Amino acid sequence: MQTRIWLMRHAETATPHLFHGAESDIGLSELGVAQAKAAAEVYAQFRPDVIVSSGMLRARLTAAPIVEMCQVPYEIELDLHERKVGALSGTPNDATGGVWPETLQRWVRGELDYAPAGSESFEAIRSRVVPAFERVATRHAGKSVVIVAHGIVCRVLLLSILEGWSPEDWTKLGRIPNMAVSELIHWAGTWQAVRTNEVFPEVAALSAMPDRRS
Repeated sequence: MQTRIWLMRHAETATPHLFHGAESDIGLSELGVAQAKAAAEVYAQFRPDVIVSSGMLRARLTAAPIVEMCQVPYEIELDLHERKVGALSGTPNDATGGVWPETLQRWVRGELDYAPAGSESFEAIRSRVVPAFERVATRHAGKSVVIVAHGIVCRVLLLSILEGWSPEDWTKLGRIPNMAVSELIHWAGTWQAVRTNEVFPEVAALSAMPDRRS
């Protein structure tokens, strides 16, 4: 049997316009709660065997309705937590200058050990999240697993485990919105993507409903 993993970013946070690194254990917005419930109904059709999330509140609150709807075991993998972002925590995430654009440029150029003070480098993230992902996959070999993590965690994993991808392909993945899903299967010793960075239509439709916007 194939191992199948749905790797998903958590739902919208209570303040989605701000950076929330590992330093911020924020919950979900009203829209985020609705997104998690809508995703649960979709996953119920897929019938996963287990749900795994990081230990951060926004990931646990996203996973909770999926666990309830699918009636399957739930596990926390602590090393899948969000990136430590240092001084970026709590600042607007739409800024055009500052340390993040420079950090990203240097990562794409191959400076994977670079990180501003108090934050994690690409290599530091990769060194904890890839083994965490592999632990989950090994523990549940031959099963179907939903992993609820964080945007940069999903991105680093995809750029690290998919054959032919590398940090240089950062922009190739495009933006990873809340609830974006990558469906991965382990086949012939490698991880392959059935879908990459997609939001279920049932979830995406919620953002167009004015009464659900936070």
